Amino acid sequence: MDTKLTQPNSSLITLQNLCKEFQEGTSNRTVIYDVNISFNEGEFIALLGHSGSGKSTLLNLIAGIEKPTKGTVLIKNTAITELSERACTLFRRDNIGFIFQFFNLIPTLTVLENVTLPQELSGKKGKQLEESAIKLLGKVGLGDRCNAFPDKLSGGQQQRVAIARALLHQPMLLLADEPTGNLDEETGEKVLKLLLELTRDANKTLIMATHNPEIAKLANRVLRMNDGHLQEVTPEKNPEKTPEATIESSIQGVAA
Repeated sequence: MDTKLTQPNSSLITLQNLCKEFQEGTSNRTVIYDVNISFNEGEFIALLGHSGSGKSTLLNLIAGIEKPTKGTVLIKNTAITELSERACTLFRRDNIGFIFQFFNLIPTLTVLENVTLPQELSGKKGKQLEESAIKLLGKVGLGDRCNAFPDKLSGGQQQRVAIARALLHQPMLLLADEPTGNLDEETGEKVLKLLLELTRDANKTLIMATHNPEIAKLANRVLRMNDGHLQEVTPEKNPEKTPEATIESSIQGVAA
């Protein structure tokens, strides 16, 4: 299909004329209005907005979890909005990692089993997968908790398991929906440091929905969602909280 759409050469993601409506009774409610924007590889984008502003919907559209009413999502020159549901699921499985506010760990599985499960469901099994998961759990400070169950972990530890799960397949794009929103301030800050360190070291593109303006001070770009309208704003930098100052070269001391 010739969609006659182009994507800037340097862009990883391009959103073109993106709109989303939901039916409510006999009428439609628009939650995303005509979004046009591109994101480059390795960027950290903070998506600010109050609850109900459309942040989560926009992330779901980028991930292909929801289909837009109109418009296109291009990721690495693939128009995922033109893919079948099956093809979109496979694309998302191979290229996108998702971190949620609630950790979504399976309580009857160990830490290691939770991390490897999505890849096992896609048919990837064996010693190499397990070794990669153990190595990644070591990077997030949980190398000694591989056989623990989620109910034995703190909230910060459970979110680090979720981060490892999202990164195991080395996605080019990581989407995070309020990943520190269910944590206390201190633990949330340390989990954020860890997430930024891991994504920047691997040159991943990270789009994070948040209501916290302090997080935006660490981002390369800041977008504000206001009742479905997307606006790019100049990030306010805190000289005492630059990425270089806040992201430690080692994850030692990450909150338990």
